[in-house]
Formats: sequence, C-alpha cells, structure tokens
Amino acid sequence: MLIIALGIVSQWLAWVFKLPAIVLMSIAGLIAGPLLGLISPEESFGELFRPFISLAVAIILFEGSLNLNFKEIRGFNRPVLRLVTVGAFITWIAGSYAAHSLAGLSLPVAFVIGGLFIVTGPTVILPMLRQAKLKPRPAALLKWEGIIVDPFGALLALFAYHAVLFFEGEVTGGAFGMFFLASLFAAIIGAAAGWGMGQLFERGKVPEYLKAPAVFAVVLFTFALSDAIMHETGLLAVTAMGIIMANMNISSIGDMRHFKENISVLLIASVFIMLTASLTTDVLLAIFDWGILAYVLVILFVVRPLAVWIAAIGTDMTWKERLLVGWIAPRGIVALTVSGYFGSVLLEAGYEDAELLTALTLALVFSTVVAHGFTIGWIARKLDLAFSDEPGVLFVGANRFTTRLASVLKDMNKRVLIMDRSWGRLQAARHAGVPTYTGEVLSEHTEYDVDMTPFPTLVAATEVDSYNALVVNNFVPHFGRENLYQTAIHQADPKDLRNSMTVRILFGHEWNIHQLEQKMAEGYELRRTTITEQFTYKDFLDDWHEGTILLAVVRASGGIEFYIADQHIEPQPGDTLLSLAPPERQQKRIKERLENQRIKNGAGI
Repeated sequence: MLIIALGIVSQWLAWVFKLPAIVLMSIAGLIAGPLLGLISPEESFGELFRPFISLAVAIILFEGSLNLNFKEIRGFNRPVLRLVTVGAFITWIAGSYAAHSLAGLSLPVAFVIGGLFIVTGPTVILPMLRQAKLKPRPAALLKWEGIIVDPFGALLALFAYHAVLFFEGEVTGGAFGMFFLASLFAAIIGAAAGWGMGQLFERGKVPEYLKAPAVFAVVLFTFALSDAIMHETGLLAVTAMGIIMANMNISSIGDMRHFKENISVLLIASVFIMLTASLTTDVLLAIFDWGILAYVLVILFVVRPLAVWIAAIGTDMTWKERLLVGWIAPRGIVALTVSGYFGSVLLEAGYEDAELLTALTLALVFSTVVAHGFTIGWIARKLDLAFSDEPGVLFVGANRFTTRLASVLKDMNKRVLIMDRSWGRLQAARHAGVPTYTGEVLSEHTEYDVDMTPFPTLVAATEVDSYNALVVNNFVPHFGRENLYQTAIHQADPKDLRNSMTVRILFGHEWNIHQLEQKMAEGYELRRTTITEQFTYKDFLDDWHEGTILLAVVRASGGIEFYIADQHIEPQPGDTLLSLAPPERQQKRIKERLENQRIKNGAGI
C-alpha cells in the first residue's frame, strides 16, 4: 500500500509543482527505505521481488514500443538509426574505458557494465518528454532511441559477459551461437505474438472488453517464454511485439494504448519506489567515492555528447538537436535491475570488483535523472526545441463563431488551430490568417500529421452534438477532462445526452452553436475588454447590455479560462474579458464616440 501511495503522491506533486516525477519518486523511496526504514520491499517480497520488477519492466517497455509507429520518423529515420547503432557502440566502448580507468573496475567487468549503460529507456524518457513538451522531431529522436536501445543494452551486456567467459576459456564459441540464436528467436516470438494478436483483433475474434487484458496476458507470456530460453532476451521480444502491433493500423490500438499507459504509470511509480527503498546505507555512502563521481561526470559531459555528435555526422540533425540529444540520456529501471543480475553472476565468476556495480549504477541513474529531469525543459526552450508555456486552443468545427474567436485569440498572440473535415468550411479561417487543418480529428492519421502538444485545450463546436461528445470523450486521456469543452446541446430534449456527459459546456446550456451562429448573422461582434483598477469587472456588469454573452477571460499571466455552465469566473485587473456583444451596443458606442469628437471639435473652435 505504501509503495503505491508514495508513487502516486510523488507523481501528483510533480504535476502540481512542475517537477520531474522520477526524481520525486526516487527521493520518496530513499526516505521511506534506507533513511527511515519504513519499508523494505526486497525483504517483504522475497523471491518474488526480482520477477515482479522484471515483469513490470516488460509491460512498461511494451507500452512504450506500442507508440513506435514508423510514420512518426518519416523523413528523419537516418538520425534514429545512427543513434541506436553508431551512438550506442561509441557509448559502450567509451563508457567501458571510463569505468575501467576512473571507477577502478577490471576490464571484463567494465566491458559488461559499459554495454548495459547505453540504455535510456521509456521509464525515464517518456515522463521527461511529457513534462518538457518538446517539439515532435527531438521528442521522436529521444523516444525512439530510448525504447529501441533499452532491450539491446541488456543484450549487449549479456554478449559482453559471454565474451568475457570465452576469453577466460570457460565457454566455447558455441555459446556465442546460442546467444545469437536465442536473441533471434526472441525477436521472432515477439513479432509473431504481435502479428497474431493484431489479426485476431481485426477479424473480430476477441471481444472489445477482452482486448486489453488479452494483450496484457500475452505480453507477460511472451516475455517469460523468451527469458526462460535465455536471460534478458524477454525485453527484445516484447519490444518487437509492440512495434509490430503499432504498425498494423489496428482500429482499437488507441484503447489498448490508454490501458497500457495507465498500467505503466502505476508500475513505474511502484518499481522506482521499490528499487530505491531496497538500497542500503552502505550503497548510498559508496556513491561518494571519487572514482565513481568522476565516472558519472565523464559519462554526462564527455561520453554521451561525443557519441551523439559522431553518430549525427552525415545526418540532417541540427546543432541544436545534437546539443539537446547529447545532453539528455537518463538511465532508469532497466539499468538498476539488470546491473543487479550481472553483479551477482560476475561475483560468482570470481570478479570481486563487481560488488561496486550497484553503487555505480545508482550513482549514474540518480545523477542523470536529476540533472536531465530538471534541465530538459529549460534547455529545450532555450534552444527553441520545445513549445512555450503559452496556452493554445484547438477548435474542432469551422464556422463563423469559431473562426472569429480563434482570430481574436490569435491577435492576442495565443496559439490556435481550427480543424474540420471540410476544406470549404475552413475557407473563412484561411482568409482570416487562422491556422487550419483539413481532416478527421478522430483519425489515426491525424495523430501523426498534427502535433497536439501545443494545444492543451480542445473546444468541440461542430453542428452535431453527438459528434462533439464523441470527440471530447475520445481525447480525455490526452487532454484531461478539465481541458475539454463543447458547445451546448440543441436537440429538443437534450436531457439524456447531457446527463451522459461530464464535459464542460461552453457559455451556459442555452447557447448552442446554432444560436451562436445566429447571433453572428445578426451582427454580434466579439469584443475585448481590459479590466483595470479604474474599470473593474463590476463596472463592466453595470455597463452590461442585454444579450451580451460572456465567452472567456484571458488572464494577465497568459492563461485562458472559458465561461462554462454553472461556474462563475471573476476577472481581475489586468485580465482581458472576451464577450459577444449585440450590434446595438456597437452602434451606441459609435454614436458616443462621434458625439465626443463633435464636442471636442466645438470646444477647439
């Protein structure tokens, strides 16, 4: 209970204070475990400790690979390939030499652990990308590298271990053949499992309510089967399974992805708490050895940047992308779990210096997670590789009202986009200079053509209420329910549909899109009113004209708050109030302005 509670509270605090979740989870585990002694997961779980963590890592890695659609890297697949091959090889060789010369490890042990430390898996990369709001290209580079290299890091360490035993004369060359055969077999098992599940889903052989649980079970079975054949090949199998399913265009892939994402959030939180809480004070003190600290610094500031810059030669990666990717390489759960396994087998093989692996791994994991977690957003913004914190609004449905509202927000330097299935309905928005996209927002292709990261708010304002409801419910996992809005329902008896929705209704239940469009046809104008100390919100209400519709408040801090049904918003001095005012009000203001001008001219004469 405490493990799950600490993990979720850590992630919630990270969301509230905009801090790296991985860092808070690691700190929470250290406090609850070695510092206060509240929990000891390794002692409590006993023999189930390592298997549970291994299965959790398999699910997390599969969930990450389920996002690896090749459409995402169309046009820049060469940099990804170079990062996971040339970059990984240089990191292995240079990291192994650094571990030998600085941390004092023997060459065989350094060679093994250097292969493992090429990993930058989804357990740490994906939460950081979610926090930093990187632009699509650098985000894709880091995500693909992290997920692809994750299983290969474990395999590379296993290869290095077999190489050590071969040169020591303890195994024959046949062990290498078995290693490669087992790795190939694991990839085939994973690919076959992914293809088979995809075929069953597309042919309707599995009911909807069983799809996510069925995938969950098959992932665990695939991992366990491959790992039973040869240790550490299970990660390769589940990665292959996820990539195959991600590129089969399965219609229900979105539901499975959301289910897996929810499970992964729980597992990441639990595993990080368990691993850090299971450490001992001796391991924590060993981290401060000068050789280990020097090794960490060299990995951060020499090995990683060097590997990325060499790998990027001959690719179209910009210097900004090279700088960002060369800095961001956090190590996570796989490094911690697999290093424990290799530490034990190397000790059994007679390499006494392998007892340093846990401290060395923890130092590298914690240092990279803290350093990269706290700096990824700042560096990305400085390099213009991240979207600003300026709020944006995605409008689904092109009409006169949404076009005018988007145009006003755009004039206020807010990021907007209007999306509609009809190219013709977007014509007015294009003429107004408002960014548009012609396509179906619910289509999987749109997910790859349009990056929705800059738009934390979605407004569904088409003429079909049921479609609006479908859109907002589909995007609840992406935007969060508090950032989804739709216009009021206009059917004769909207009670049933309204009761089935929990989304926010814009401007009140009486203002549906048809009525708003009618107001626009009658000459209503969208007005901006700045609230000041001299002209307060109360003054605005006193000057209220019958028929005025309150739309939104643009806060002085930059945030946008829409007026919704059954909720009151109080603008403060410095805020800008957006309203839809009747034409009579405009005519009155014009007359008052002309009258004031006439009086001034008369006084001048």
